Amino acid sequence: MKRKTKKLKKEKNLTLVEHLAELRRRIIYSALVLIVAIGFCYSYVEMAIMDLIDIGENIEFVFIAPAELLMSYIKLSLIGGLIIAAPFLIFQIWLFVIPGMDGREKRYIFFSLLLGSMFFIAGVAFAYFVVIPTMIVFFMGFQMEAIKPMISFESYLSFVLSTLFTFGTIFELPILMVLLSRFGILKVSFLKKNRKFIILIIFILAAILTPPDVVSQIILAGPMILLSEIGIFLASIVEKKKVDDESDNDESDEEEKRKE
Repeated sequence: MKRKTKKLKKEKNLTLVEHLAELRRRIIYSALVLIVAIGFCYSYVEMAIMDLIDIGENIEFVFIAPAELLMSYIKLSLIGGLIIAAPFLIFQIWLFVIPGMDGREKRYIFFSLLLGSMFFIAGVAFAYFVVIPTMIVFFMGFQMEAIKPMISFESYLSFVLSTLFTFGTIFELPILMVLLSRFGILKVSFLKKNRKFIILIIFILAAILTPPDVVSQIILAGPMILLSEIGIFLASIVEKKKVDDESDNDESDEEEKRKE
């Protein structure tokens, strides 16, 4: 324990040049791991493409530029490599910034990253298995005999990736609500008081973003309402803990004043 404390104190007292050297070392390690992960993904990229094609069944994909399919391979490899290397990259960033934080800041950032990653993965999975197949069926329903669908794989890939990223970001709503509550920007009482308006806004967004049928709207609105409720619950816990900490600090300050 003493060795660990001495090591942290030493890292806090590093000079600017030593900090830059440490940053350079972290960047080199991260770049090497990222390159290896991208190369690994490129060797299996055809399997990923076949999975994406299976989602859009009954669609005949084409590529309309000589390098389009190759660029799709590279794009998927880069994204896959970044996903695989993400834990290592985050760990390297954590090791670089941790010496300048106290214990409370470390806990908040750690749990924010952990819960944020879990919610983002849940959003991506929900979009991949539920939302994208539903949207494809809806969009492919708009066909005419005089107009033949000719969908390039690049446009299809951009549609899939943007949808995955959008829903992954939407699922970060509880974490955002917790952080806003922690810093006093958003009050839990305000959220509870205006819960009905939040639900109304969610259904309006679901009606805009989904096909015009009740099932699709519920598929999107249901998880968003659940996420907002989870956010309110977590924010109430954080806000209560914040109030308790402030009251404890006030009591300790009063005791110190009395002793003086």
